[in-house]
Amino acid sequence: MNREQALAIVKLHLTDHRYIHTLGVVETSIELANRFGANQEKAELAAIFHDYAKFRDKEEMKKVIQEKLVDKSFLDYGDELLHAPCGAYFVKDEVGIDDKEILDAIYYHTTGRPEMTLLEKVVFLADYIEPGRKFKGVDDVREIAKVSLDDAIIQALENTIGFLMKRRQRVYPDTLATYNHLIKQKKEK
Repeated sequence: MNREQALAIVKLHLTDHRYIHTLGVVETSIELANRFGANQEKAELAAIFHDYAKFRDKEEMKKVIQEKLVDKSFLDYGDELLHAPCGAYFVKDEVGIDDKEILDAIYYHTTGRPEMTLLEKVVFLADYIEPGRKFKGVDDVREIAKVSLDDAIIQALENTIGFLMKRRQRVYPDTLATYNHLIKQKKEK
């Protein structure tokens, strides 16, 4: 599947605003993949489809998690996280992409996970720092990403965890575990 075909498919499922965001994630993923040595084609495809399920019916996604996915814990942390694991499921089921690396990059693009692959890190960070993102701390993460993928992800996670804590919202366990794992890796180097 080429870029144009993939974008045509995903555009049908997104608002104009989210499609523009997706294009930003695609370009940022390609840039990060080239900078840090990830597979550019896989990064591009995962980025195109990362928000494929963003606007799916919440009840439909909850049903998919309950009936089709192994990890049910997403149901306990609010609707905002549902689109990532469900997106991976729908991309495989509806679009026919069955590359595990691409599907995992979609699955974990909102939460992260300990021992993320390089491709997962690229898509996770690209979603956070794409040019359309405007929030406190994003420019700092963009600067860090020029030299260190892991340090940029650590800062993005610090920002996200702090934001959620200030709002007294629960933090998904894999997000905390990702942060802890990366910090531990840094200290062991």
